[in-house]
This record gives sequence, C-alpha cells and structure tokens, in this order.
Amino acid sequence: MRISPMLAFAADNSKHNVAATKALIVAACALMMTPPALSQVNPDKYRQPAMPANLPDPLVFADGTRVAAQADWPKRRKELLDLFTDQMYGRMPERPAQMRFNVYNLDRHALGGKATREQISILFLGKEDGPRMDLLVYVPNQVKRPPVILGLNFWGNQTINPDQGIRVSDRWIESSGGSSIDLSCVKNNRATEACRGIDQGRWPVEKILDAGYALATAYRGDIDPDRNDGYDESIRSAWPELAQGGNNFSTIAAWAWAMSRALDYLEQDHLVDGRHVVAFGWSRLGKAAIWAGATDPRFVAVISNESGAGGAKVFHDVHGETVELLNTRFPYWFCKNFKQYNGRDAELPFDQNEVLALIAPRPIYIASAILDENADPQGEFLGALAVTPVYRFLGTTGLPATEWPSVDQPILGRVSYHVRRGVHSVTAFDWEEYLRFCEAYVKPGADLR
Repeated sequence: MRISPMLAFAADNSKHNVAATKALIVAACALMMTPPALSQVNPDKYRQPAMPANLPDPLVFADGTRVAAQADWPKRRKELLDLFTDQMYGRMPERPAQMRFNVYNLDRHALGGKATREQISILFLGKEDGPRMDLLVYVPNQVKRPPVILGLNFWGNQTINPDQGIRVSDRWIESSGGSSIDLSCVKNNRATEACRGIDQGRWPVEKILDAGYALATAYRGDIDPDRNDGYDESIRSAWPELAQGGNNFSTIAAWAWAMSRALDYLEQDHLVDGRHVVAFGWSRLGKAAIWAGATDPRFVAVISNESGAGGAKVFHDVHGETVELLNTRFPYWFCKNFKQYNGRDAELPFDQNEVLALIAPRPIYIASAILDENADPQGEFLGALAVTPVYRFLGTTGLPATEWPSVDQPILGRVSYHVRRGVHSVTAFDWEEYLRFCEAYVKPGADLR
C-alpha cells in the first residue's frame, strides 16, 4: 500500500521527533519571512502534483512543428540553448585562451593518508592579480583515476572539512547564514581559522572517497559574491562587454561557467578521470549545476539538490518561489530579459523541463525535501517527469515512475528523484542516494541505458 508523504512524515518514529520538531519550526519561520506577493505557498503541501496543461514541449520546434527524428534533436537543442541564453541565463564568455592553472598545494598523505589533496588557483585571465578561483580536489589513494563529483560550496573551501591544509578563503563571505549554518566564525566578512569544517555535514568527504570518487569544490564567492552590489567583485566584471543588453552575463551563468573551467582542469589532471565528472549543486548552486550540465555536454551527469525555481522546478506549477521573487530578491541571478516575465509563471513561453532536456540523455538526479515548500517539491518532481519523454525519444529511459513518491522512497533511473523528510539542506540520506546513482550511471562500465 502506498503511504502519502504527509502520513509517512507524521508517522516518523520517536527517535526523530526532536529533529522533526526543530525542522518544522525552521520551516515555519522561513515561510513567515517569505513575501506573500512574490511566492505562491501551497495550502496543501502534500498534494499529488498535476502536470500543467500548457507546459511547453521540448520536442516541438519554435515554429510549431514536431521533432520527428533523433537526427533533428541537435537543431532543437541549439534552439533551446539559444532561447534560454537570451531570455533567462544570459551570455557567457568563451574559455579564455590565456587561462592557466597554478597548483599551489599537493599532499599525497591528506586525511590521515586516505587521500591526495590538490589545491589549484585557476587564473581565468592568466594573471595572479586577475579573476581567480581556488579549486580544492580530494582524490582517494586507493583508486586509480577515479570519477569526480564537482560542486561549488557556499562559504569557502575551508568549511567543507576541518583539514588544516586547506587554504582559508580571503574573499568576502556573508556573516549570516540564517538558520542553515552558524557563521559566527566570520569576522568583518572574512573567514577565520574557526571556520574550518563548519559545513562538513553537507560535504561527507571521506564517505565520498570511500565510495571510490574524487571530490572537487570551489567557493561561489571566488566567482561572484552573490550580492546586489557585487558586480565589481564578480568575474563578470572582467567581461564588461557582456554586461550590455538584455541577455547580459548573469551570476547563475557565471557559476555554471566557472564549473566548466574547473572541468577544464580536471580533464588534464592525471590523478582523476576527467571524462567522468558529475556536476553537483544545492539550492542556488543547484540551479548553476543544471545550467552547467545544459551548456557543457562534457559533464557526464548532473545532481540537483533542491534547486527549486530556476532549477529543476517547472514555473507553470505556480507554487513556492516565482519568477518575480527571483528577480526581486536576486536581480543579478538571471539576465535582464528574464524580468519581463514577472507575474507570468503560468504563461511562460518556456520552462525548466526544456532546460533539463538540454542535459538529456545524460543521467540526472533531482531531489527535494518535504518541508522545503519554497523550492516546490512537486514542481521539481514535475520537471523530472516532464523531461522523461525527451530521454525516451533519444533512445534511453527517463524517470521510472508517474506519481510523486512517498517520503524517503527514492526512484532510481536515468532520471532519478526523491523527496526526503526535513528541510532545505543536503543530508546523509541525500548523499547515500547520490552515490548509489553514481554507481549505477556514472562509473566507467555502468549501465548507461
């Protein structure tokens, strides 16, 4: 018998009651802080989602004709890529010819001898005093040239593990992480030694290494400080010509672009398998991971953790965050052209299932949390369900389900999905499923049908 997500959560056993109560309080506070005019909170958060009748079809060309054969897909894919570049994410620069990599740390006995730690300054314009991103890579010593999980982090490389060898970021860091993390270690918007490992719960480094994967990460603030007034500190300012026009270089695009530059390094790193790199991201960085996977087919798979609006959620399912909310709270995340769609979620001429289609037929995992109402778990599920016809059209499988699953009941497929108990975060449960997904669809020799 299928148990509804609401009943499954309510029937949680006693050992989780304290955590569940705290989670409910956090979620309630988050909802109270959400401007009601900009979000559409669902009065029945446990509803079974219904596919919007007017959801755009990725398999229909802009002129209304249907994509008839697989040979026509590249043409439609380019059409979609151009559309979303122009109307939502904005233009991005090419890979800079002068870019170079400076490996400033290599320790083959990191984490008690379990891993090799690499730290690399990616100098986007080839200059030490120019735009730079510090990439941290852990490689398991017991595996020769392992696949890599690559994702940006929120508060600096030093936060993902207490390893004393990690360089502490010298960039601007927000001093308040809300309810998600204690940032009292940040002084005058700069990290201190006390910031080491404060976010390690979301980055189970040793678990990932033990599973046979390398982990690579960089701080989002190396790329863009994620502030309304942050343009001058962003790598976007290095390409002022891309600030012109409605399809300007946006922050989400900058993060995605930087992930591709990290992939450039991993491809030539003899310690890892640069042909098997997964783009991972949580929340706003999950939006960036999806766009990275959409724009760069070198990523072998994508893992999107609670990316919500502008990520895996379909806007036409008008619940949670809206176009207007994104463009009001974070006007730099997307390009200027996207602002013309404020208040028009249900009538958008495009939607995120078409962005997900740009990843097809590569594997993708989309995940939600039952109390993460702003991200709209049902809308994220609909994104996974609505892109499945594209996967099937391209000769592979998509999401092997048609109904939103119960809480903590993952659906594993070439398009995978779960909704877990709890709030907006990345948990041990999430990582268990992501590693299972990688075993099935990412490792060399995995079943890629």
